[in-house]
Amino acid sequence: MAVIPNQIVGAFQEHFKTEAVPDVYRAPGRVNLIGEHTDYNLGYVFPIALEMSCYVAILPAAHGQLRIYSSDWNEEFSTLAEGIGSARPVERWSDYVVGVASELAHAGVPSTGADLWIGSNVPVGSGLSSSAALEVSTALALLGGQPFEPLQLARLAQRAESQFVGMPCGIMDQYASVFGQEHSAIQIDCRSLEHEYVPIPDDLRIVAVNSMVKHELGTSAYRERVAECQEAVAALRKTDESIQSLRDVSLAFFERVQESVPLVPRKRARHVISDTQRVLDLAAASRAGDLIEMGRLFIASHRSMQYDYEISCEEIDFLVDTAIKLPGVYGSRVTGGGFGGCTVNLVAPEHVEAFQTALTEAYVARYATRPIFYDCVPAAGAGRVS
Repeated sequence: MAVIPNQIVGAFQEHFKTEAVPDVYRAPGRVNLIGEHTDYNLGYVFPIALEMSCYVAILPAAHGQLRIYSSDWNEEFSTLAEGIGSARPVERWSDYVVGVASELAHAGVPSTGADLWIGSNVPVGSGLSSSAALEVSTALALLGGQPFEPLQLARLAQRAESQFVGMPCGIMDQYASVFGQEHSAIQIDCRSLEHEYVPIPDDLRIVAVNSMVKHELGTSAYRERVAECQEAVAALRKTDESIQSLRDVSLAFFERVQESVPLVPRKRARHVISDTQRVLDLAAASRAGDLIEMGRLFIASHRSMQYDYEISCEEIDFLVDTAIKLPGVYGSRVTGGGFGGCTVNLVAPEHVEAFQTALTEAYVARYATRPIFYDCVPAAGAGRVS
């Protein structure tokens, strides 16, 4: 369901049969521009928060329950507010909401009875972090204006997903949803958890393209990549005992000693170390408005994921290889976990329409599937709407 904020109050009132006016909170999805699989290696990432967002309307209620309605699933779920900290997942969409309430209870913010209406225009399964948008908007709604430090809010939302729902994830998605800023990307240091904003050039459009495929290798391959990076660190520590993670390894040092690392972990490390550097280089190019260099870094990042980290797939490579040959396209790369999902593309504004037409025609001819395009406009982070 596409959600228009000024319609949310009416939808809430209609569903819950009330004339009372709820508070409404919003949290955005995100797309990562560069720095893939660098977060769990304590490197840098470079996401933007999106205008596409999840909205939660909330109204206190005397019934003592959290009564939660999802307009996207057209389902309602209820659970007792008291004792929410002891809740267990039931493997439904509601786990994301209950997980946030549980983590808030552990943080000293117990839930009381309330009705919640949830609607989102972040497409589920697109790799644009619909889950993080749901977690952060739910947390703000349940806090109801109580002060809560922003970084701790992002950490809490991450715990709801990684510990309650059981989906291992870094902090990038929730961090971007909390700290987003209009017209800017967020350069996040995943070791210090500090960030800085980097302006995106005005004469550039960021377009995500959903391949509409997701291969099953994703979960098992993720665990393998984590283990392979750890193996690379263990090998590099034999040369320099101060190395604790791949973040501690410069590209120049790695190139000198890489023969000491077994072949597969060496390839994984080369991607992580080089992509962390590409975050810094892309930030510099974006500040300078150097669109050609931004595009070059995008393509280099994709080739690194294609050949060194080996997380691309045929459909994604086709989208990238086709896109970079089109007029007005500066660069293209896979974004997110890999093995399907979305590419992210840097396109001149006057070429966006032709880009979408040509890429659709080529993809349909090859795979008999229509890709979906998302205009990725850097947006503000989460907050209260009304």
